[in-house]
Amino acid sequence: MSRSRYIGYAAGVIAAVFYGTNPLGALPLYADGVTPGNVLFYRYGLSVIIFLVWLALRGEGLRVGWGHAIKLAILGVLMSLSSVSLYVSFHYLDAGVASTILFTYPIMTALLMVMFFHERITWPTTLAIVLALSGIALLYRGDGGVTLSTTGMLLVLLSSLLYALYIVYVNQFKMALSPEQFTFWVVLFGWLTVMAYMLLTGEPLQWLHGTSWAWASLLALLPTVGSLFFINIAIQRIGSTPASILGALEPMTAVLISCTLFGEAFTLRLAVGMALILGAVIIIIGLSPKSGPSPSLP
Repeated sequence: MSRSRYIGYAAGVIAAVFYGTNPLGALPLYADGVTPGNVLFYRYGLSVIIFLVWLALRGEGLRVGWGHAIKLAILGVLMSLSSVSLYVSFHYLDAGVASTILFTYPIMTALLMVMFFHERITWPTTLAIVLALSGIALLYRGDGGVTLSTTGMLLVLLSSLLYALYIVYVNQFKMALSPEQFTFWVVLFGWLTVMAYMLLTGEPLQWLHGTSWAWASLLALLPTVGSLFFINIAIQRIGSTPASILGALEPMTAVLISCTLFGEAFTLRLAVGMALILGAVIIIIGLSPKSGPSPSLP
């Protein structure tokens, strides 16, 4: 294997691990009393600042036409609302469980393509759907007969659906923008959407103190800017399909962090449910034709 492909696989692993650090930044902020809306306000806001500096250093402008701006705004709304749903679900479910269920978005993407773009359902798609539903059923019913929160499950599934809609929509058009410019505008409109969410729900803006700034900066740097940067390298060197398959490390990282650092239980039922869901994702990604770069995760 060439050196370029080694670099690509390494970048894909780093991108997946970086995105899996979402609980590492979010849960300590929750423990400090920071609300989900505020966590996302600082995650998106600090990411916008980082991207502005990045683009300035690269000498890239920000000019974009109104038509493209509307499309980018729709993408920003879908991505940010997906993030809101996921982060609120952390109050109802273990972060590891939520992160695993979120990774059913490729299944939803396949179903949306069948429903709206008349793609044919293949045997890999059918098998993946069965495995994913079986995995979710195992996660829904905890050990000892304890049922997981219905509200939390619905929030994560909503997050997955919104991200699937994001993927379907982003693949319907092309723009003459660099990945950094494209992502900057999506994140900016996402930040504005988070602000609108906070206004509509009456969630007041909280000022961060002490180590909270460090956790918020971690959320901006690792699962947002860092993950996007390395996934772009991976896609360029090994292609979108292998890079997406490596994304299966994301929920695994989230579970590892949640169980080792935050004391969340790792049970046999959780392990089997995760294996079924990740198996479904690998089938749908690895055996279905894909094209174009993989967009960023929420």
